[in-house]
Amino acid sequence: MKRTLQAAWKRAVQTARLCCGVPDYDVYVKHLREHHPERTVPSYAEFFRERQVARYKGTGGRCC
Repeated sequence: MKRTLQAAWKRAVQTARLCCGVPDYDVYVKHLREHHPERTVPSYAEFFRERQVARYKGTGGRCC
């Protein structure tokens, strides 16, 4: 039961972040490691800041 609630909570948080324009950090890290192994993985704070700039200043942010 506890795992089910944790999984539901994680999905709810991910959905809320996507609604606000902030992609999931774990998915981003996985993408970097699979497709861009030469790049360093940013901290969550760096990732969040970059996503906010991309969203509100119109710089996009998609790499692939």
